Amino acid sequence: MFRWPLLLLCALLAMPSAVTAAPLARVLDEADALAPLRTVIVARDGEVLAERGYHGGSPARPTNIKSASKSVVSALVGIAIQRGLLEGVDQKVAPLLADRLPATPDPRMAELTIGHLLSMQAGLQPTSGRQYGRWVAQRDWVRAALAQPFVDDPGGGMLYSTGSTHLLSAILVRVSGTPTLQLAREWLGPQPGFAIADWEHDPQGIHLGGNQMAMTPRSLLAFGELYRNDGRARDGAQLVPATWIALSWRPRTRSIYTGDGYGYGWFIRRIEGRDVRFGWGHGGQMLYIVPALELTVVMTSDERTGTAGSGHLQALHTLMARIIASQDGASDIARDG
Repeated sequence: MFRWPLLLLCALLAMPSAVTAAPLARVLDEADALAPLRTVIVARDGEVLAERGYHGGSPARPTNIKSASKSVVSALVGIAIQRGLLEGVDQKVAPLLADRLPATPDPRMAELTIGHLLSMQAGLQPTSGRQYGRWVAQRDWVRAALAQPFVDDPGGGMLYSTGSTHLLSAILVRVSGTPTLQLAREWLGPQPGFAIADWEHDPQGIHLGGNQMAMTPRSLLAFGELYRNDGRARDGAQLVPATWIALSWRPRTRSIYTGDGYGYGWFIRRIEGRDVRFGWGHGGQMLYIVPALELTVVMTSDERTGTAGSGHLQALHTLMARIIASQDGASDIARDG
């Protein structure tokens, strides 16, 4: 139904800079051709330049940001380390969740660290994709994630798994004695505009680390602005350590599917000659940050039609390239490209 508009928009990326550098309003007008797209918000240096709803979408309406919430969980881990609740990324996982381990754990479990969970290098068989439904059908999601067989050593290749970030949510609850949702509201809530409307939890009441989080696109923008501004809220309060943001945005592994780098809950990619950090949720829930341009962009989509294999993710990257070009100027593009 929407394959031709997708192909048309993707083709624009190959055209000369004079075309991709169209004014922002024109770029967002043409984005209406993307059938799954629901909202786009573009902000620069804290100022919202444009806010659009498409095909019935609204920037003020909560939506499931899916795995883009992994970036939020990463922020909470960084704050917990700064507050002394966790020792650091090299802290071992097994002692923190000792009562949920298998009766005879694989010896490699003793090497698993918080950093491995953050960077999707746990080595455990993933619980995402085709395994997701079977995993969440279990009575104890934490125990089930830890019981997955090792298919690589901790610190090995990237194995994308929501089970890894759910273990981080369980660890946050264990060391703080507080539900993860409450931690997010207390630690990130001082950022104006940030709010989590709803967040699914497992049978034990632990909020699902890295999925099923509902917030408005405006709220996702507020979270992105926090990272763009080195962890400082709009009033200057330091909510997320700047050093944690730098660590999170450092590539530690690479996706075998897209080739994108991955840090602690963030993907890393070059788009239109600029370094871009982004959170990515199933179906096209996107949070892009371009530090060099002080640019923060949110896109949300209908997860039913923006699925993997539809070409929608590449179309969103192409749209992001055109947004960057609209802010970068033709001379800058020529110099960087």
